Amino acid sequence: MEERQDVWIWLAPGDVPPTGLELVAPGRTLAQRLGSGLSAVVIGESADELITAAAGSGVDRIVVADGEAYGVYRTDVYAAALRTLVEHHRPAVLLFSADQTGRELAAAVAAALKAGLAQDVVALETTGTGSVLFTRPVLGGKQMAAQICGPGIPQIATVRPGTFRHAEAFFDAPPPTVVQETIRVPDSPLRVSRQIRVAVQDKVDLEGAEIIIAGGRGLGSPKGFDLIREAAEALGAQVAASRAAVDLGWISHAHQVGQSGARVSPRLYIACGISGAMQHLAGMSGSDVIVAINKDPRAPIFQVADYGVEGDLYKVLPPLIEVLKKR
Repeated sequence: MEERQDVWIWLAPGDVPPTGLELVAPGRTLAQRLGSGLSAVVIGESADELITAAAGSGVDRIVVADGEAYGVYRTDVYAAALRTLVEHHRPAVLLFSADQTGRELAAAVAAALKAGLAQDVVALETTGTGSVLFTRPVLGGKQMAAQICGPGIPQIATVRPGTFRHAEAFFDAPPPTVVQETIRVPDSPLRVSRQIRVAVQDKVDLEGAEIIIAGGRGLGSPKGFDLIREAAEALGAQVAASRAAVDLGWISHAHQVGQSGARVSPRLYIACGISGAMQHLAGMSGSDVIVAINKDPRAPIFQVADYGVEGDLYKVLPPLIEVLKKR
């Protein structure tokens, strides 16, 4: 039995780049503090693309389970494979991205291993005793809770997407070691499988965006998003929305930021006509710079904004767009 006790990050199949790559930076920091290495774990059919992505990310090792059985995502099959890999290699920490698949798989693996699980983590620290202190938001983001899952093996957590930026490739790092594993899939009836289809027009990369401009109920009508899109094109930004705008049918859920939407941390977040409800703030408060445009001086969004513009967005945005176009 191999006893490396690395920090592991799971790379989900089907995503390019894999969502798990944003865990390389926090995973590396955690590994250094624990005095261990950093490994990426890959499960899939013909997983060469995932392996290539992991090889350029800066991990020390890639653990691979490749086979026809993993062509379609099934929680029971993937959980069984991952459980076998964990029991063989015994990592100290296992991290997933807290998207739908990551949450589901992490819970299944934790249950199978009788291990603790911290969901939707936004910070990771070490305690000095080999345990990891996971911090996650509770009560709609109003409070933070600290959780320890250790010192058992492994300590499992899902990390909120957008919390950490994708690490730059470690060009001077040696190539990672690739460990191929052959795992027999248990003979069990097909219960649940998932095939994800995303409409091209609704494919939005909010979590990886550097600049986001978002509209809310204050736009007044769905036509307001025409102005938001024009501003986004001038800025090189992604278009986002509050839950209120989505619930009104003005824009698809793919653009929603908040507790029930995407969690983002861009360099610049511009909120237009968004009051700043707690559930929305929970999804964007990690932005580097927040600019709020709202004609209500008492809007809660001004309490978290770095820059606030009290005024009608239909009078504020057009001249800004013109300036940006000239530049």
